[in-house]
Amino acid sequence: MTDLAQLEAETLAAVAAASDEAALENVRVGALGKKGSISALLSTLGKMSPDERKTAGAAINALKDKVTEALGGRRVVLREAALDARLKAETIDVTLPTREAGIETGRIHPISQVMDELTAIFADLGFSIAEGPDIETDDYNFTRLNFPEGHPAREMHDTFFFNPDAEGKRKLLRTHTSPVQVRTMLAKKPPIRVICPGRTYRCDSDQTHTPMFHQVEGLVIDKKANMGHLKWVLEESCKAFFKVPNVKMRFRPSFFPFTEPSMEVDIQCSRKGGEIRFGEGDDWLEILGCGMVHANVLRNCGLDPDEYQGFAWGMGIDRIAMLKYGMPDLRPFFEADVRWLSHYGFRPLDFPTLAGGLSS
Repeated sequence: MTDLAQLEAETLAAVAAASDEAALENVRVGALGKKGSISALLSTLGKMSPDERKTAGAAINALKDKVTEALGGRRVVLREAALDARLKAETIDVTLPTREAGIETGRIHPISQVMDELTAIFADLGFSIAEGPDIETDDYNFTRLNFPEGHPAREMHDTFFFNPDAEGKRKLLRTHTSPVQVRTMLAKKPPIRVICPGRTYRCDSDQTHTPMFHQVEGLVIDKKANMGHLKWVLEESCKAFFKVPNVKMRFRPSFFPFTEPSMEVDIQCSRKGGEIRFGEGDDWLEILGCGMVHANVLRNCGLDPDEYQGFAWGMGIDRIAMLKYGMPDLRPFFEADVRWLSHYGFRPLDFPTLAGGLSS
């Protein structure tokens, strides 16, 4: 019985020392399980004489009852302690402000915002939206746009080319959205009034250039489209976009393979205090390129230049976003920094309209 008393003391001590329910369960199995110490003692009763069995059985069963009671009591204590710890960990301070919903904290990227603004402006001017693939053929990206063989823009240092296919032809990442103009002229009969926003790609990277950037181009094809119409469209769209009552533009002769004549357009601005403001001041800032669609481009797209004429223009969406919203560097546009987006982004569901405000 001395061994039985020692077993009782050891088992009850193990029960009291159990720090959680898992440890307590291990003690229970070690004592009362099929191979437990107390179960092993009970299995020896069948080999005893009736008198021995009567005495030993009573003692062993009493030990079993004590251990079972101790296990139950310890389990209650551990469960209450676990509940207290959980309640303390999950305490909510109702005096703290609630977290804002995702619809309140989320922000529209400035590029998406400016695309929506341009869509609203040109839709009001009677233009529709045209889109095309980012991966283009050399024919659509260069040849039909009157780029001669050997033109520098066709070289690897300007253009991302893919490996040649089985026929030796190389596809490329479009260097401008002008292929969308080509596809539109091939698929649709004049009159045509479209803008072509989208991603474009060139081998260039610095503070104001990235390998992938966004561009919007416009195209008008009609029998009587002329430079006066082009000038009016550019002036009205810039006034709406930059939210100024008047703009003064300067058209300078330039060269683009797909337009003739070609011009670069400067817009009047003020640079006082390091801030660019349009519609005032004595400075000029180049903002876009434009011109009358080249006769060769019209022919390459199945249009008769003796019957139709038109004009086109193009500008960088990233750059005009920087100018309008005061962003000094182009690279953070593509760095996915939530802090930057929280500062420069726009509230979702506030769609820009001419009536409600473009920068809502």
